[in-house]
Amino acid sequence: MRKQLWIAPILCAAALAASTVPTIDEALSMKSVAGAQISPDGRYVAYTVQQANWDENDFVQQIWIAVTATGERYALTSGKKGSSGPQWSPDSRRIAFTSDREGKRQIYLISPAGGEAMALTAEESSVGGIAWSPDGSSIAFTSTGPDAKTRKDRKEKYGEFEIVGGDYSMNHLWLVKVPEVLPAEAKKLPKAEALTKGEQFSVSAFSWSPDGKRIAFAAGRDPDLGSQDTESIYVVDVAGLQVKKLLDSPGPHGNPKWSPNGREIAFTTSNSVPNFFYANRYIAVIPAEGGQPRLLTKDFDEDPNLIEWAADGIYFGAAQKTAAHTFRIDPATRAIRRITGPDAFHATGGSFTKDHRMMAGVGASPNHFAEVFVSSASDFAPKYLSDVAAQYKDFRLGTREVVEWKSKDGASIEGVLIKPADFDPARKYPLLVVIHGGPTGVDTPLMAGDRTYPVERFVAKGAVVLKPNYRGSAGYGEKFRALNVRNLGVGDYDDVITGVDALIARGFVDKDRVGAMGWSQGGYISAFITCYSDRFKAVSVGAGISDWMTYYVNTDIHPFTRQYLKATPWEDPEIYKKTSPITYVNRAQTPTLIQHGDQDKRVPPPNSFELYQALKDRNVPVKLILYKGFGHPINKPKQQRAVMEHNYDWFSKYIWGEG
Repeated sequence: MRKQLWIAPILCAAALAASTVPTIDEALSMKSVAGAQISPDGRYVAYTVQQANWDENDFVQQIWIAVTATGERYALTSGKKGSSGPQWSPDSRRIAFTSDREGKRQIYLISPAGGEAMALTAEESSVGGIAWSPDGSSIAFTSTGPDAKTRKDRKEKYGEFEIVGGDYSMNHLWLVKVPEVLPAEAKKLPKAEALTKGEQFSVSAFSWSPDGKRIAFAAGRDPDLGSQDTESIYVVDVAGLQVKKLLDSPGPHGNPKWSPNGREIAFTTSNSVPNFFYANRYIAVIPAEGGQPRLLTKDFDEDPNLIEWAADGIYFGAAQKTAAHTFRIDPATRAIRRITGPDAFHATGGSFTKDHRMMAGVGASPNHFAEVFVSSASDFAPKYLSDVAAQYKDFRLGTREVVEWKSKDGASIEGVLIKPADFDPARKYPLLVVIHGGPTGVDTPLMAGDRTYPVERFVAKGAVVLKPNYRGSAGYGEKFRALNVRNLGVGDYDDVITGVDALIARGFVDKDRVGAMGWSQGGYISAFITCYSDRFKAVSVGAGISDWMTYYVNTDIHPFTRQYLKATPWEDPEIYKKTSPITYVNRAQTPTLIQHGDQDKRVPPPNSFELYQALKDRNVPVKLILYKGFGHPINKPKQQRAVMEHNYDWFSKYIWGEG
């Protein structure tokens, strides 16, 4: 009889989860918005809507239009293949975007009123970033261009092989003229011309000068992630193709933006510090002909994301704890004014009309879904043009609040606490800790569709969820981001466990039913929990590091480890041992699910095999699941469905005791 009484609440909880929150398939099918771009004349906002296409097993973006005056919105593109990166022509009459609807990603043009999109390019290699010239007569774009004949000949003779650190396809700038009427046949399309070429650098971000005669661009020695410190600022003359490098100091220097008078260029810079993975970056300005740069944001304690330079100042975005805002800095006085608000608002993107009186972006206040908005740039009052929230109107979702606690060393840590809609402080709830990646990621109290971890289903099932912004997270300043230098895992674990203890002390957490999960850096911290702690009932390690030595020799981003641990494994093996979960595996007793993409280059799968075998040898319950054909993110709907269901089943078994 007791057994029947125990089963009944479990079944009721499962039924509640099914009826009050989206299923896993429904959660993955929900639409989200991004990339809001207001037209120069302010009449429209173009943005992208992403949704799962289960038949194609893909998350597909399409471009939508919202009319700023009326709020009317409609889909501008459709089809099996996605369309992204909408860019307005200077006269607001056309939108350029990229799509892989014919195989390689190409540039297309379409009227904001609708109609058929017409191809502008038919390049052999995919198109990357795009930007209209100031007069609208042409579009610059990045691409690797056609494969070199030597590469084709080598493949024909020897088949496929790779010389590690020696086989690169350089990204370069190209220019294509935009005719008033595009031909229907691909062979008659205008031919793109290379503005840069060679093996000296690989181009990333770029922008046009106001007179359309030059393009400033950022470029590194090669596209290797380990070459970020070589990224510098260049200028190319569009007519003569002469290229001039403006900086010789160590980078990264990136994202150049011209001043309205064309005399200077703003850019983001590490200011030549060697620890740029966690140190602040700055906005700097340099004469367009070269010279000594001057820092503008030396006293702004966060990473600025440069948007553009207007007559009234330089606009940029930045995280602010769990919020995010758009700012404007006066380049003469260095005075900074926040454009968006209130304090807790979270705004991303940021685009402006030609006169900078109106702006558009994507954002929301806590406990709301991120929506496309438009507002006056001088008196922020967002008018929402999308309605992502409407998809969830029939569900009862958890509520978010920001909580704060002290870590073991006294550091102040924030996190987002998610409670059931019918939360009762007198009850004892299981606690699940969901740990973000990065480490410079950040969790916010905005509502969001579930990915990887079925958070809303866990909450509806009767859990509270903590998302800790552990040391190293973005939004809290440079000193906070550096607190896990030579302290990875150890300090991170302290931040998590003190957060758990703080919630237990509030009286509503069942201390005997605590679990943890995370992907990437969050997976690493979860692996640390598995090996280091006996406080948790279940753990899920997603693409996590188990051994820094194993990680270092296999990853595609070696400088990350050297900067955070301040040494190579050969120089200081002890710091690699101290911060590696596998060092503590003889303590391990927590049932652990391990998930990994089998083609992951960022955190290569040997990390998961090492942890898996060590736990097996210790008879700790463990399951390793490899998702075939995937790299660091699992980014297809069907495989994300598998990831989420595997996590749901794992924690249902070990936290709720379900068979």
